[in-house]
Amino acid sequence: MVSLDEMTGIQALERLHPTLPMKPGLIERREFEYLRHGTLSLIAGFDVATGQIVASSMGPTRNETDFAMQVRQLVETDPEGEWIFVADGLNTHHSESLVRLVAGYCHLVEPLGQKGSFGILMTEASRTAFLADSSHRIRFVYTPKHCSWLNQIEIWFSILVRRLLKRSSFKNTLDLQKQIFLFVAYFNETMAKPFKWTYAGKPLCA
Repeated sequence: MVSLDEMTGIQALERLHPTLPMKPGLIERREFEYLRHGTLSLIAGFDVATGQIVASSMGPTRNETDFAMQVRQLVETDPEGEWIFVADGLNTHHSESLVRLVAGYCHLVEPLGQKGSFGILMTEASRTAFLADSSHRIRFVYTPKHCSWLNQIEIWFSILVRRLLKRSSFKNTLDLQKQIFLFVAYFNETMAKPFKWTYAGKPLCA
């Protein structure tokens, strides 16, 4: 089971002056002035069982093709295995590309139809139903509307922000990408573990 999502608009900010480290009686102090060097989007997959980031990619976009390629990258590590992907309801998460990808890996021969006209591909609802079909060995579980926080990759994104993005200075987008990938490797080696999931599914309000 892999929790998937995108983190968009990550800014490559370069601090104009070095961060001053902690000293006795003083907290770390970061320069408030910075230069902007562009943005990137991160697509990441969190293995719910191990707590590791099992796939990550960065680029200027996070469109339908980008997300489908991330899913393909994961499935290719075990093409005949069973996969459950947890995702929110963003339109790129139930796209034509994903339907064709799942149909191909599951060796499904039923006609898919045509987007906007007929068949499985016709509407967003029909594509979602296909991708969430529990009879498929590759399927998606979608978080309810306004409940993307249930997706555990969101917890990891907050770790990334606190441990790296808020504390670093990046010379350009390539430097930003390099430091994020280094953090992913460090996290997997030293910090990864399954999150203790405390939400029991009870209604949050009366």
